[in-house]
Amino acid sequence: MALIVTFLLGIGNFAWHRAVLESGHAMMRAVSPGAYRAARTVSLGLEFVLLCAAMLAIADGHLAGLWAYLLYSAINGGAAWLILSRRI
Repeated sequence: MALIVTFLLGIGNFAWHRAVLESGHAMMRAVSPGAYRAARTVSLGLEFVLLCAAMLAIADGHLAGLWAYLLYSAINGGAAWLILSRRI
């Protein structure tokens, strides 16, 4: 069950990440197109590595991976909400 929850959190994290990247926020417009493409690739890759690491830890029996990824997801979701709602 913990693996399923982590996977679903990962889907949410990727959705928030993509929404922020495509939001047209001033932070995204301030980056040159070449740097934007590179940063997008690296940041989505890092997102994938974090999800894999959490899922591997959970599969190995370390439920702290779930709690750590849950905390990360809460922070990530809060930051995405702040950016998408133009509060920052």
